[in-house]
Amino acid sequence: MKRRDFITLLGGVVAGWPLAARAQQPTMPVIGFLSSAAPDVYAIRLRAFREGLKELGYVEGQNLEIEYRWAAGQNHRLPALAAELVQRQVAVIAAAGGTPSAVAAKAATATIPIVFGVAVDPVEAGLVASLNRPGGNLTGGTNLSVEVGPKRLELLHELVPSATIVAVLVDPTGPALADPFSRAVQTAAHTLGLQLNVLHASTEDDLDKVFEALVQLRAGGLVIGPGTFFSARSERLAALTARHAVPAIFQFRSAAVAGGLMSYGTGETDYYRLMGIYAGKFLKGEKAADLPVQQSTKVELIINLKTARALSLTVPLSLLGRADEVIE
Repeated sequence: MKRRDFITLLGGVVAGWPLAARAQQPTMPVIGFLSSAAPDVYAIRLRAFREGLKELGYVEGQNLEIEYRWAAGQNHRLPALAAELVQRQVAVIAAAGGTPSAVAAKAATATIPIVFGVAVDPVEAGLVASLNRPGGNLTGGTNLSVEVGPKRLELLHELVPSATIVAVLVDPTGPALADPFSRAVQTAAHTLGLQLNVLHASTEDDLDKVFEALVQLRAGGLVIGPGTFFSARSERLAALTARHAVPAIFQFRSAAVAGGLMSYGTGETDYYRLMGIYAGKFLKGEKAADLPVQQSTKVELIINLKTARALSLTVPLSLLGRADEVIE
């Protein structure tokens, strides 16, 4: 072989090495994470979601990529964000912003598997055919939300028995959750002999107006309804209830830790860990149609004694004894 031919051959081999190496490296799967909130308030949930993925052997940045889409409280943006993830050709969509994100993801694709976390009956919401056999490309988990609304009001009434006028705060942009929750709490209020006012908020400006209305109504207590808009604003809502001296009960522990009086509901971590586990199962080839919707039944009562003292409230021993956690 002539020296010139040898150099040409060697050059061709060297040039082919990167292509061959790339061909041997498996492409990382990509999960699309769709939320109606903003990333700064999702730290706890994202940690739980990643823990669920890790149980199936997937670690972000090592053998998995996650594309995040945040609607930042603007649910009308979710359909376009879901469409972006479909165009990106992600392997799985995690609809992690409640019912609005699940509905947007379902409308965007009938083929990409979707794992959701919602607080409504997914059958009634039209997300799945049944809980045990979801069918289609969606499955996930539900938490107790509407079901615990009446109990949330009862606990508030037990702590503040002198309050005969109370209010419930719901997000009107999520009627699938807000409407049944309002009805359930209204029924409980009637049983307890309380006057209930239903207030709406879906923007930052709305929150200030709500607390102005509470003063005018002379409301002695507030039940914070479920929904991503409120859970993403736990600190602000806790601060507003403290500033206006309004006893309030929230959905998640994070609100009580932030200074809210009480919280009663399912925990956030188990909910999102399940989503991570199911997303991992999708990546391993399991079908959404074959994975049952899992319902969370565990609830926890958190009481912030420091806030109770600031509101000049005495927490009954019977209530303290039932608390899962008391914040001093």
